[in-house]
Amino acid sequence: MFTSACADCWETFFVRKIHIFPTMKDQETPQDKNLLKCREQLYRMMISQLFYDGYHSVAVELTNLVRADPPCPPSDRLMNIFKQANQIEQSKESNLFDDLPCGLDLEFETEGSTLAPEPAAYETAYVTSHKQACRAGCFSGDGQLVATGSMDASIKILDVDRMLAKSAPEDMEPGREQHAHPVIRTLYDHTDEVSYLEFHPKDQILASGSRDHTVKLFDISKASVKKAHKVLSDCVPVRCIAFHPTGDYMAVGTEHNVLRMYDVHTAQCFVSAIPAQQHNSAITCVRYAVNAKVYATGSMDGSIKLWDGVSGRCINTFAQAHDGAEICSVVFTKNGKYLLSSGMDSLVKLWELSTSRCLIAYTGAGTTGKQEHQTQAIFNHTEDYVLFPDEATTSLCAWNSRNASRCHLMSLGHNGAVRHIVHSPTHSAFLTCSDDYRARFWVKRTTAH
Repeated sequence: MFTSACADCWETFFVRKIHIFPTMKDQETPQDKNLLKCREQLYRMMISQLFYDGYHSVAVELTNLVRADPPCPPSDRLMNIFKQANQIEQSKESNLFDDLPCGLDLEFETEGSTLAPEPAAYETAYVTSHKQACRAGCFSGDGQLVATGSMDASIKILDVDRMLAKSAPEDMEPGREQHAHPVIRTLYDHTDEVSYLEFHPKDQILASGSRDHTVKLFDISKASVKKAHKVLSDCVPVRCIAFHPTGDYMAVGTEHNVLRMYDVHTAQCFVSAIPAQQHNSAITCVRYAVNAKVYATGSMDGSIKLWDGVSGRCINTFAQAHDGAEICSVVFTKNGKYLLSSGMDSLVKLWELSTSRCLIAYTGAGTTGKQEHQTQAIFNHTEDYVLFPDEATTSLCAWNSRNASRCHLMSLGHNGAVRHIVHSPTHSAFLTCSDDYRARFWVKRTTAH
């Protein structure tokens, strides 16, 4: 990484050298197209590295001179390639780019043509209603089931294929209309608002957290199920839950400031051994990294904490992560390098965990900069886009996750605030849950439809 003492030297170098770029391009012949592309990629890496190292004015000047389009995100890729090249030079080992990680990685650029469909291209495929505000929703790990939860204490489980069939009746076999109803289970076992839902990562189990102070586990493999087969009781309302990727443990956030960790099989509860590491207020969100080595919590106290997945000790704290505003959501990228967060300040931020820095702020949602209700910032299934409901307009804001360029706004069609949004882990589909009592299932249809 460049030191601050070198800033003037680097600025002088780039300002002097960049002026020869147009001349070099003019001299390129058709046979040099590959070289030209490589050179443009190098310039983009230089811009990204400068942004990453904090030399914004130099990066902007270079961007303008080489006409970098699309915008370059901050990235440490050039430095990493330089280090890898040194290692290869020393060891004579080959290939810098084996086993590239999937999903979002700012060290590796994705060609625009490989991006998933923009969220604004999705359309409503099905709408289900509760008797009161819909506040929770989730997808199963295989993307085949959706669950919704409401203030009326009910839970619905819907079949994705049946929702798609209902929205395209011309594809449905005659006489199967009744058999293909999308709602396959309706569960009534809570006595207060269902605040959070999550499917078990391996088994046919749905977990629900509620303001009635309980987490309930339902065996949804049984068609007649109405009641939970296991109950985890607390003394305060439950706000959020997250299964450990193995499914053996569950993190539970409540109105209390201490995170609970339950053994799903024995219902035994554990908490961190160091009280001073806890949040100072209610826990609003909790998520595990895919490899389970770390998990993250957000709180009404405005901080985000990272915890060791084995010891349960706090390993990092982003104090005032959203300038003191309450944290609404946290989610890890698939490769575990970054954490996406949203706050009541209507901002969405991408944090680089290795440096504890906010690399990208996704801005433009919200007209006042202050939300009245919580909602979530999420990735689509390929992590090409960041999605965030705009409370003021009931529209969906979306950004290119790599460079924060705004995508088209899309009306979500709700008559109340969107209180929960979740994207399918496998397909171009997402679910919105609203205070208008409805949950909408959105999908990007294929050309077949």
